[in-house]
Amino acid sequence: MPKKKTALTIEERLQQALVPAEEQPYEVPENWVWVRLGSLADVKGGKRLPKGTTFSENITKHPYIRVTDFNAIGVSLEGLKYIDEDVYEKISRYTISSDDIYVSIAGSIGKVGIIPSCIDGANLTENAAKITNIKGINQKYLCLFLKSEFAQYQMQSATIATTQAKLALFRIESLTFPLPPLSEQQRIVERIEELFAKLDESKERLQEVADSFAVRKAGILHKAFTGELTKQWRRENGVSDESWEEKKLSEITENQDSKRIPLSKSQRDNMNRIYDYYGASGIIDKVDDYIFEGKKLLIGEDGANLVTRSKDIAFIADGKYWVNNHAHILDVKDTVLLMYLCHYINNMDLIPYVTGSAQPKLTQAKMNNIKIFLPTLPEQHEIVRLIDDLLARERSAQQATEQALASIDLMKKSILARAFRGELGTNKASEASALELLKQVLAEN
Repeated sequence: MPKKKTALTIEERLQQALVPAEEQPYEVPENWVWVRLGSLADVKGGKRLPKGTTFSENITKHPYIRVTDFNAIGVSLEGLKYIDEDVYEKISRYTISSDDIYVSIAGSIGKVGIIPSCIDGANLTENAAKITNIKGINQKYLCLFLKSEFAQYQMQSATIATTQAKLALFRIESLTFPLPPLSEQQRIVERIEELFAKLDESKERLQEVADSFAVRKAGILHKAFTGELTKQWRRENGVSDESWEEKKLSEITENQDSKRIPLSKSQRDNMNRIYDYYGASGIIDKVDDYIFEGKKLLIGEDGANLVTRSKDIAFIADGKYWVNNHAHILDVKDTVLLMYLCHYINNMDLIPYVTGSAQPKLTQAKMNNIKIFLPTLPEQHEIVRLIDDLLARERSAQQATEQALASIDLMKKSILARAFRGELGTNKASEASALELLKQVLAEN
C-alpha cells in the first residue's frame, strides 16, 4: 500500500512561497517580500466549447468571453457572445466572477483585467485563464502589477512558441511578485488611480487636439479656395475679387493616362526595388524601371477612398517612377499651379464626379470636367505659400501632440514600475512586514 504524502509544514510552505534572494529581480522595501503568485491564488484555465457548438442567437444567462472581447480597460460588452443552457452544462458550469482576474494565455498573451460585475458568472474561453481564490492580495493591486512591464516580460518570456503562442498555467503560478502589507497595497492602488486619472484627463484633451487636425486642415483649404485666405493680399495688390476664373481640369492639364502600365504583384516580386510604384492612394511598391520622370499630379481613379477620403486623393509624384492604371496622371507645366491643383482637389467634394457605388470610379471623362476656380498666377503663388506655411504649422503641432500622447503612455509605464518598487512615497516602514501576512494566508489554507 503506497504511503500517504506527508502534509507540508507552514515553514516548508513558506519556503516554497518565498522567492530566494538570488532570484529576486530588484530590491523592494524591507517590509515587503517577494513571493510566487501561486502561493496566494489559484490559476485555472478557461473551457473549450464542445466541437460544433454555435453561439446563441439570443442573449442568455451565460455570456462567453473570448480574447477578442478583452480591451485596455476590461471586457468590451459590445459584440459579446452567449451560449445556451445545454452548452453551459457541458462545460461543467465553469464561470468567472468579478472577484477573479483574467489573463489571455494563447495568441495575444498577457491581456489582463477584471470581469465587470454586470456579467459576473460569465464563461471564459480556453485561450484565457482566471486567477481565482486570491488571498492576501488586493485584487486591483494584482491586476495593475500584471499590467506592468516586469510582469508582462515574465509572461512573454515563459510563452511557448508553437503554431500558436501559449502560456502555461503553471508559468503564471510561478510569476515572481512583490508583496507589500495589505494597507500599503491599497495606498498604492489609490495613488496609481489618482495619477492615471490626471494623465487620462490630459490625454483626452490632447486627443481632441489631435483629432481636430483634419477639421483645421479642411478649414484652411476652404478659406484658400473661396478667396478668404488672400482677401487682404488682393486688397494690398490691387487685384479684383472678380479676377477668379472657372476652368475645366482638362483645360489646364495634359492627361498622360495612356502611358500608364500596370504590373502584377508576381511581376513586381521578381524586380529589384529601385523606383516608386504608384497606385490609387500613393506609393504601393518598388520596381526596377520607370516610365515617368519629373513632377506630375496623380489622382486616384477608383476605390473606396474616392468616397471616404480617408487619405488624400491627389498627390504629387516626383523623380523617376512607375504608375499603374488605378491613378490618373496629369502633367502640369507650372509648379505653382501643380501645387494649387493638388490642394484644390483634395479639398473638394468629388461625389458628383464619381460613378458606381460598390466600386467607386472617377473616369477620365468625369475627371476632365472637374471645375476649378482659378485666381491669377501671383495669387496662386500666395495661396500655395500660405497653405504650405499654415499646414506646416499644423503638422508641427500635430507631431508635438502625438509625442505628448506617446509620453503619457510611457509615464504610465514608469508609474507602474515605480509603484512595484515601493517608490511612490506611500510605504510606511513602521507597518508589520508582509511576511506576517504571507504566514497568515498560508496558515489559513
